[in-house]
Amino acid sequence: MESDRWSHYEIPFVCMLGADEREEMEQFYVVNSTAKSVRTDLALDLLKQRAESDVDVMKSLIERGESWKVKAQTLVEELSATSMWRNRIRLPGDPKGDATLTSSGMVASLRPLLATPYFGSITTANQVKVLDAYWQGLREVIPAAFDEPSQYVLQKATGVMAMHGLLISLIEYVRSKGESVIEPGSYAEPLKGALLELEGDTGTGDIARGADFWKAGPDGAAGSFSSNAGRRVLVAKLRALLPALEVE
Repeated sequence: MESDRWSHYEIPFVCMLGADEREEMEQFYVVNSTAKSVRTDLALDLLKQRAESDVDVMKSLIERGESWKVKAQTLVEELSATSMWRNRIRLPGDPKGDATLTSSGMVASLRPLLATPYFGSITTANQVKVLDAYWQGLREVIPAAFDEPSQYVLQKATGVMAMHGLLISLIEYVRSKGESVIEPGSYAEPLKGALLELEGDTGTGDIARGADFWKAGPDGAAGSFSSNAGRRVLVAKLRALLPALEVE
């Protein structure tokens, strides 16, 4: 029967009892003019929990091309326990503390990586190893940005989006060299030229290079690339400074 098609769906609703028309109108106005949306990081966490407990939810996400959200949320939770990201990623329910990035920001940055054939097909455990090695390699090149992460953009939304966009090319470079994708040194070596040569205009009209490029505020240059278009330009600039792929 057609009615059975929707019988297993639950629909939340609010019912007021004993209110007159004026009170109903007042409450209708309050609810619809002051309601706040659920935070993105909390929504992603709840989506992951639903997908893990209900195969139909995961199936629906796959059909809509949104299964990457669950995979990325799982990755973020694993990364938050690593030395590079401990207390840097703010998970749902966590106080801000020393966090430099929300979990939803990290999730969004992983979408392009998860769409690539290589990274998207390896296990979650290996994806965590790759990401951890990559960020350790970054720290080897510009340690100042990790000693005081709140004073730099690198571990904030703009830096993470750009660095994960660049990682797509770096993985291919490392593999073309026959080197390990889970060793920090495999990334540090090709990153040296790109990160140390990268330069841009600061908010005060000076030129910032190397670690100074990533400083937050007017003393740095990375802040001017915070838009989606700006991040694409930043990734292109970094990619152009990488060594060429090895071909046998």
